[in-house]
Amino acid sequence: MEYTKITAEHISYFQEILGAAYVHADIESLENHSKDHTEDLVFLPELVLKPGTTVEVSKILSYCNEHTIAVTARGAGTGLSGGSLPVKGGVSLSMTRFNKIHYIDEKNFQVSVQPGVINEALQNAVREKGLFYPVDPASKGSCFLGGNVSLSSGGPRAVKYGTTRDYVLNLEVVLANGEIIETGANTLKYSTGYNLTHLKIGSEGTLGVITNIILKLIPAPKNTLLMLAPFASPEQACEAVNHIFLAGANPSACEFIEPDGFRLAANMLQISFDIPEEVQAYLLIEVDGNEMPHLMDECEKISEVLYQNQALDVLFAETAAQKEYFWKLRRSIGEATKYNNTYKEEDTVVPRGTLPELFKGVKEIGARYGFRSVCYGHAGDGNLHVNILKDQLSDEFWNHTLDQAIVEIFTLCKKLGGTISGEHGIGLVQQKFMPVVMPAINLQLMKAIKLAFDPKEILNPGKVYNS
Repeated sequence: MEYTKITAEHISYFQEILGAAYVHADIESLENHSKDHTEDLVFLPELVLKPGTTVEVSKILSYCNEHTIAVTARGAGTGLSGGSLPVKGGVSLSMTRFNKIHYIDEKNFQVSVQPGVINEALQNAVREKGLFYPVDPASKGSCFLGGNVSLSSGGPRAVKYGTTRDYVLNLEVVLANGEIIETGANTLKYSTGYNLTHLKIGSEGTLGVITNIILKLIPAPKNTLLMLAPFASPEQACEAVNHIFLAGANPSACEFIEPDGFRLAANMLQISFDIPEEVQAYLLIEVDGNEMPHLMDECEKISEVLYQNQALDVLFAETAAQKEYFWKLRRSIGEATKYNNTYKEEDTVVPRGTLPELFKGVKEIGARYGFRSVCYGHAGDGNLHVNILKDQLSDEFWNHTLDQAIVEIFTLCKKLGGTISGEHGIGLVQQKFMPVVMPAINLQLMKAIKLAFDPKEILNPGKVYNS
């Protein structure tokens, strides 16, 4: 596909509808929108636009569609798959001005919110009303809800509460040709034709630009308890996860962390975290609810399972400060890995019971190819983040041979009944691996859906599938 380069005439049109203050062609703005948190990739857009209304987005897309100008919608830029990188140049469509919570409907347990609202800001706002939005990516303090919807983001509490997909009721979306639609209804049930809402969720900005979101809320739990369980064997830690659920426990989070993950995070945060020599893995487990005696009973049940699976001394976080300390370490691992090294992060996911086989296989593949990895993630739902570190590996190996190892990891995921992304999306960096887990007919259907919504392929081109 050939895309039109942006000219002075195009810029003049955009200034007319947005105002010059929201049209940026200076190098600083272009560079700020040329990268996200994905490795060290950089792609300069030709222009940065910052609309503030749905009508403005509609006019931009209509014009870009007419002139075949590439448009890449952008949220906070915290993505890890290159989804917001403008690989074909054109317009970087910043949604930073879409930052309003329209209303919190306490009667119907819903919220109407714009896509540029930060995840944690929404969580805090609804909690003041006794309500709860449980989706909590590691980047919750900076990531936008629009990006969460575009990737169907998860987080530690997905094991109990589900991912973004489980909370989106309805979306306002601007299509490639500028038409504005609602994808569904503000109801808990929906059985009215094809479910366009769920089609849009996880579509990574390739089928339209989200301008408003209706989310379902639930009552906020009043209490949480947190425990940290060390293990002398990573495989034993992985095995313990399924046994926790088989015992009837229902933790709100169940995280697996290799010690190197905590070491990297502690180093970046400049805080102390002592790791005994015999410890080779941790599980960070949270339970939540309203009645403290019930939570204590559940922790006791989980503790018994942990010790039966050879856990070492299980530590209970006794204060809010201790809980915050452990969660801060856990949520900082991804950023800390990048802070300390060049890395590639693979977002593997398998059925929970096969997690031990996945971890063992990843380490065996790493040993054969000679790379080091730091693994951590949402063990409760089988989602293991595999951070491959460059260390002293050659550029030739890093840029070419390593892909063979990644194919082996993804082939193992497929064999175990899993796939290549649980919550980070496909974006740019994973699209070449889609055929590993996706039959050709599936890819053809995806392409046909894309063309139905975006015949000129102006929306986030170069992502998800290889066109």
